Amino acid sequence: MSHALQIGSICAVAAGVAALAIWSSRRKSVTPEKREQRRRAALHATGRLGDAMISEVAEDTLFYTYSVRGVQYAASQDISSLRDRLPLELERLIGPAGIKYSAGNPANSMLVSEEWSGLRAYTPRGAESANADTVGHQPQDTALTERAQR
Repeated sequence: MSHALQIGSICAVAAGVAALAIWSSRRKSVTPEKREQRRRAALHATGRLGDAMISEVAEDTLFYTYSVRGVQYAASQDISSLRDRLPLELERLIGPAGIKYSAGNPANSMLVSEEWSGLRAYTPRGAESANADTVGHQPQDTALTERAQR
């Protein structure tokens, strides 16, 4: 083998090792939380909408079922990083909800993300009125009530 060919092959191997080292170091710097946030962002951007049924709430996890093209899926979502967007009483979320799922992999789904929510049975924190009752109705004006009684 000529010296030029040996030097070229050594350079190619060195470049490959350097590329692998860079890729590996970047991959390790992504935390599982950041990876999950990226997954939710991708689903928000490209996911399809569907209907789900939240069946259980445990700690920081929502358990739900949904059907895509006749196939039934059971899934869960960790909501610990999204708690500030949810009500204090998570049990109020049990019932119907919307989901976003991946068309290529329907098992990849979510109920809520930083930019989107399919949760239907709650009012975001801070949005409820101080005068609203538990259903969200405003109390009637006393003058209207008095006129109706006359």
